[in-house]
Formats: sequence, C-alpha cells, structure tokens
Amino acid sequence: MTQDELLFLPVGGCREIGMNLNAYAIGSGANRKWLIVDVGVTFGGPETPGIDLIMPDTEFLETIREQIVGIVLTHAHEDHIGAIAHLWPRLRAPLYATPFTAYLIKEKLREKQLDKEVPLNIVPLGDKRSIGPFDIEYVTLTHSIPEPNGVVIRTPAGVIFHTGDWKIDPNPMLGKGFDEERIKELGEEGILAIVCDSTNVFEEGESGSEETVRENLIKVVGEQTGKVAITTFASNVARLESCCIAAMENERSVCLVGRSMFRITDAAKEVGLLKDVHFVEASDAQHLAPENVLYLCTGSQGEPRAALSKIATGSHPSVKMGEGDTVMFSSRVIPGNERGIFDLQNALAENGVKIITDRQEHIHVSGHPCRDELRRMYSWAKPKISVPVHGERRHIIEHARYALSMQVPEAITPNNGDLICLAPGPARVVDEVPTGRLFLDGNRLTPEHSGGMQERRRMSWSGHLSVSIAIDEKGVIKDGPYVTARGFSELDGRVVDESLDQLDEAAETAMDKVSRKDIDDDDKVERALLRSVRKSAEGLFGKRPLVDISILRV
Repeated sequence: MTQDELLFLPVGGCREIGMNLNAYAIGSGANRKWLIVDVGVTFGGPETPGIDLIMPDTEFLETIREQIVGIVLTHAHEDHIGAIAHLWPRLRAPLYATPFTAYLIKEKLREKQLDKEVPLNIVPLGDKRSIGPFDIEYVTLTHSIPEPNGVVIRTPAGVIFHTGDWKIDPNPMLGKGFDEERIKELGEEGILAIVCDSTNVFEEGESGSEETVRENLIKVVGEQTGKVAITTFASNVARLESCCIAAMENERSVCLVGRSMFRITDAAKEVGLLKDVHFVEASDAQHLAPENVLYLCTGSQGEPRAALSKIATGSHPSVKMGEGDTVMFSSRVIPGNERGIFDLQNALAENGVKIITDRQEHIHVSGHPCRDELRRMYSWAKPKISVPVHGERRHIIEHARYALSMQVPEAITPNNGDLICLAPGPARVVDEVPTGRLFLDGNRLTPEHSGGMQERRRMSWSGHLSVSIAIDEKGVIKDGPYVTARGFSELDGRVVDESLDQLDEAAETAMDKVSRKDIDDDDKVERALLRSVRKSAEGLFGKRPLVDISILRV
C-alpha cells in the first residue's frame, strides 16, 4: 500500500516579508486533502504605480479547490488575512479564526458583501478540532497584535508546528502569555517539522518586552510640554493601551486619529480588550490645553493618505501641530518605506514639531523573534526538520543555517511554489507549482505581468508619446502628423510641448519615405511612424517612451 505523503507548499511569504499563504497536504493522488494557513497581502510601491495591494496568485490552489478542507488564520495582521475577501471566492473553503481575528475578517467580508456567504468558524484560544484529515491545535504565543497563534497540525505522517508570527514576551501587558509549557510538551511528544518566522534571524539577543516600552512611554510623554502625537501600528493593541496609560499618567486625554485606529479599537473592545480606556472626539480635543491632549495617529510608515501625513501638511481638518509640539514614532521602519517616513518627518520638523523615534528613546520593540528567542524555541520544540518562512531569501537561508547549527537534523530553504515532501523520507522539493502575484488594480485583480501593468511601468519610467495623422481615401495626408508628449521634463527651460519640433519632423520624414502603394496599409504606416519617432525621442530625451499611433482615414 502506498504511504501517504505529507506536503508543504508556500504560495507567498518565502521571498518576501508579507503576503503569507501556506498550504499543507496529506494523502496521495485524488484522495489528497489540503489545508491552507493564512491568506495575506503585501503593499505596492514606486515600482507598481497605481497599485496599493498585492496578493499571492492562487492559480494552482484553484485547480485543487475541491480538495481544500479549510483555511486557518493565525492572527489578524494584514500580511496574514488581508487577501481573504479578495481570494476566498477562488478557494471557497471554511475559515477558522480566534475572536479578535474573526472580528476583523468579518469586516472585510462585509465590505465585499460576502459575510452571509463565507463559513467563518470562531474558535477559542487553545482550541483543538479536526478539519478533514488534519487535527488542529491552537497554541497561544506573543506578538504585536492580540491573539497570535501557532498552529499544531497533526497528520498520520507526522506533526507540524506552524508558528505564525511570534516573539517571546515575558510580560506582554495584554492578553495571554507565551505558552512555553505547551511547546515543551509538544517537543516531548515529537514534532516532525517546525515552519517558523524568519524576520529577525540576523538580530542578536531578544526582541524585548512591551513592559519596558510602556515604562518609557510614560516617562517620555511626561517630559513633553505641548501637544503630543504618537504614531504606531494600529494593530498593536498592547501598544495602544501603553500609549493610553502614558497619557493617563500624565493627565492627557487620548484622541484617535485615523480610520484604522477606530477599526482596531472597536475590534479590541468587542473581544473584551481595552476595557478601561476612554477616548475624546477630535472636536473636543481642539478645546483642550496643549499639555492635556495626546493624539494616537495612523501613518507611521509615511503613508500619504494617513492621518499623520495630513497633519504634517496642515490638511487635517481637526488636528494642527506646530512649534512646541511633539510627534513620537513608536514603530519600526519597514524596509522600502524609508523615503516616505523621512519625508514625513522632515515636513513635521519644518513646522517646528519635535520628532522622537526609537533611535532616541526605547519606545518600540519588534514583534518577531531574534536569535536567542529562536534558539529557545528550537530547544523546546525539538523538530526533526526546520522549514524557515516569512522572510526574504537571505533570511530563509540564514535561518536554515542557524537551525542546523543547533543540531536540528534537517533544514530546507523553500521558495514560493516549491512543493516540499516532509514525509516519508528526508525533506525535499518534489515539484514546483505556478506562483506569482496578483495586483489589486482599482477593483480588479490582475496578474503582475499583465500587459497593462507593463505599459504603466513603462509610462512611469519613460513617458508617453502620441502621434496622430489624417489620410484621405486617395492616400493624401490631410492633417498631421502631430506629436504630443506626456511625462517629460522641460528642455532648456522650455516646456516639452514647445520642444517637439524634432519629433514632428521625424514623423514627417517617416511619412515622406512611405511609398504610394504602402500608404493605404495602416500597419506599414504605423511601423514607419513608430520607428522614426521612437528613435528621435531616444536622441532627444535619452529614453524609449511608449508610443501610440492614431491613423484617421477621412
């Protein structure tokens, strides 16, 4: 009899930090069943003009949709649940989440009018249940959001411990603590493979406790005299509570500024968190003395539409900050966001606002494990196989190397799309499935390599030219050719539209060379104009722009 294979497939999160989507399978052939863990997003940047959200391409999973028995969510960060409402119609499997995570998922489903259609199972912390052939157990960990869970996946071929995002916080200040004892018990029972967070694998020591951040926030807020604004990740509810306690200890009222702040605090209160925290409306905060107000703001990553960016530009309708006021960044700089954050801080400084970051004061700790925490996790879990995830390529390779140095027998370095057999036999890549990214372009999902996206990138980098010409039925040019340009800088102090004589001449020269018999052929006219104008533009601008040709037959 053929022995069942235990497979692991990362669809997202194994060449980037974010966009996490992992799948597990047990069985063989048509009897194989799949379990998905997390369905997250990442965010667009300058290289993806017009794109805010990016998510994993689920092409392969859609082909085996009937074999998917469930989708388990480890916690409520966007890089783990942000794609649920967009991708669920392609997967159509029941969802499982603890209360805080489920609350935020419900909101996403409601926005897409899916809340009545999607089976969402709300499970308690520490829950155990069977989902198809998988026996699932939630293990409470600590992270920078309420209810972070590791997931134990028991199968006939072995036990997997999927950590999700975690750290070891000895005093997390909010919610349950890190369940060290349960992980030790699981290690004694026998863990085949640990699928583990790699974010901080290059960082020595430990990530630190929220307790020390709370103490320092109280101190630093107490040293300020004017208005204080603190910007942090809204999902870090323990940090929000720490900010509120820092305000209370210094006789300041707290005002929420930014949509995500309201959304997260509503979710926290719904599940019994932030019970003793009270907020004032922005209209009321305007009438408080500067030394009696503290604003909790979105926008720690320099997002142009977030609350803090509007405050910095003076465009926020309710919150004004200037000389004598302080903005505290209780957050880390996510790689890729440096320019936006520095621009935001410079704009605040220009207005006379004092800036305090975690470089000046200990007002932030990471939510991910550093090397000492990884070492402790491996000593407790005692896995036979290390499977690093949640990292760029360099993180994953270093994590595997570190695991082997701790005498873990096997380590594998997955890429998105690697179909990895964990059992029977040694861990190995046995196949590769199609993977990629889907861009949310307006209200439509489009593959990252679609023609439209390539054209948009090209226009953003090299500009756009349009050539128009009118030709009558006898092949006589009645008007044009005319060239118009978009996205080019000035030339010698003149605007581009006044500097296109060379391009017009190139188009006219191209038409002079078109033979009498070819002038009725749109394809040949278009090719002639395209070659000539593009070559001239390259000489004029040093770029190869996107060129559109419009031929009007009159």
